[in-house]
Amino acid sequence: MDIMKRIYMDHSATTRVDSLVVDAMLPYFSEMFGNSSSLHSFGMEAAEALSMARKQVAEAIGALPEEIIFTSGGTESDNLAIRGVIPHNSGKKHIITSVVEHPAVLNTCAYLESLGHEVSYIQVDGDGVVDLGKLEASIRENTVLISVMHANNEVGTIQPIKEIGQIAKKNNIYFHTDAVQSVGKIPVNVDDLGVDMLSISSHKIHGPKGVGVLYVRKGTTIEPIVFGGNHENGMRSGTENIPGIVGIGKAMILAKERLDADSKHMQQMRDSLISRIFESVTDVRLNGHPAQRLPNNVNLSFKYAEGESMLMLLDMKGIAVSTGSACSSKSLKASHVLSSLNIEDDYIHGSLRISLGRENTMEDIDYVVESLKETVLKLREMSAISS
Repeated sequence: MDIMKRIYMDHSATTRVDSLVVDAMLPYFSEMFGNSSSLHSFGMEAAEALSMARKQVAEAIGALPEEIIFTSGGTESDNLAIRGVIPHNSGKKHIITSVVEHPAVLNTCAYLESLGHEVSYIQVDGDGVVDLGKLEASIRENTVLISVMHANNEVGTIQPIKEIGQIAKKNNIYFHTDAVQSVGKIPVNVDDLGVDMLSISSHKIHGPKGVGVLYVRKGTTIEPIVFGGNHENGMRSGTENIPGIVGIGKAMILAKERLDADSKHMQQMRDSLISRIFESVTDVRLNGHPAQRLPNNVNLSFKYAEGESMLMLLDMKGIAVSTGSACSSKSLKASHVLSSLNIEDDYIHGSLRISLGRENTMEDIDYVVESLKETVLKLREMSAISS
């Protein structure tokens, strides 16, 4: 009996935990399981691991260890950044963000609007890039925060974060970026980017699920949103997830060490995949910026082929991709990101996100190109519209 080939190309949704990360974590489940707040030797072992992971994360993004807050993931980090700066700045109630943010940012902003805060949602151009002129023009006297993601989770467009940081600094406004998709794909240094806060998720970089980081620049006035035993210097109460924190520390070090090689490898596969699909399939468009995009992101729309059907047929061939972000892929509504790019109706429901990882190979690309060609042709033969 033939075993079906299985290829995972949904790395923007999650990644396999690296074996070196697993090895680093294992002792903290069974041998060194202490509570880092305890004063005995078991607790001291856990506290040392916590301190080491904090240093590893800080080193990877050019921060100080005391500027690192461990959270449960990217969503909590985004919530803490946005909701945390409000209480200390009660006279300022206006936030600026973009229309293509992750729901962790958009829904947090919507919640704050329900409490009386004001939010400006900045439009993007056809490639998904935030309009800097509109962003600067939206600044008010009571603007407290700008939150714009580093790279988009659906179409991979990289935003002009450094320029936005300069605008924020000139106007004395806090600046947060969600870097969940960019860490491990492109260089991320908090001083180079000029950010005050930055969100990271472990499971996007071959670390474990359930752990993340919020970087908070020293001097930023921010309050916790979770209260309890004053863990993480009072910024995130709750017994620390030491195995997970050890895992994200190791994953961040590996991401930094492998950045150049991984990025080059993924970009070669990405460019080959895009060019070969365009050579062999008609009525296809690339969504997102053609050059300022993540090296692992391919987001394509096919006319006369429905995205969910393509996903299911490819899955039957052993290929895992997505029709959009994993957080909203069960919705039949058109993606809010693709809708913001003004993509024609004929294309918007025929979209696929293919996100590559360090483990993929050019052989995988060969198989995916041939499978995708067959899938699109099959669906178009069945489509009444195309005929």
